[in-house]
Amino acid sequence: MTLNAAEYSAILLSLKVSTVATLLTLPVGFATAYIQTYRQFRGKVALDVIVNLPLTLPPVVIGYLLLLILGRNGFIGQHILQPLGITLIFTWKAAVIATAVVGFPLMVRSIRIGMESIDQRLLQASRTLGAGWFDSMVTVILPLSVRGVLAGSALMFARGLGEFGATIIVAGNIPGVTQTIPLAIYDYAASPDGDSLAMTLCLVSVAISVVVLLFHEYLGRRMLRME
Repeated sequence: MTLNAAEYSAILLSLKVSTVATLLTLPVGFATAYIQTYRQFRGKVALDVIVNLPLTLPPVVIGYLLLLILGRNGFIGQHILQPLGITLIFTWKAAVIATAVVGFPLMVRSIRIGMESIDQRLLQASRTLGAGWFDSMVTVILPLSVRGVLAGSALMFARGLGEFGATIIVAGNIPGVTQTIPLAIYDYAASPDGDSLAMTLCLVSVAISVVVLLFHEYLGRRMLRME
């Protein structure tokens, strides 16, 4: 199995986009899961719907909405990004945003499951000892929900590797610039002599996903032994 320069570029870009999207989403996802699990307020149902909406919307719809918002004529693009001289559309950064939005619900759900499994008596004990909400979160909630954080990060990363619909709308399919593995496979599949190249990238994608999942299982087992 040999890879050319364009394929290496697509693989590296996919890893870069998935990694950056996961790192950027992690603190926001943790905070959102914390609010959903431990806070009661009006509009909580609306927050749940908004967080999980990307799971039900077609990725192309998400990409088009991001294009409307971040494009030159969009509110953020016109009033915030352009005055600052920032261009997002048809760059790898747009692919990061699309990946983050599409994978965000998966991360939040995994972290939330981890938080909901925490024994409430431990939180009550920490508060009885005088710990504030921040101390309880750092000393109790965060350590005991690490498995959920790892699971959410792994799902987010894997989802990012396969993101296609939203990415092609906001980032385009520019070889060497915004072309990720799924976009390259799409190009090769549409080419009369691209079957072997498409299959090569498919195998690479499967291999990367398997490595991510094995690493996640390894970390999970290590944490179980430490408990």
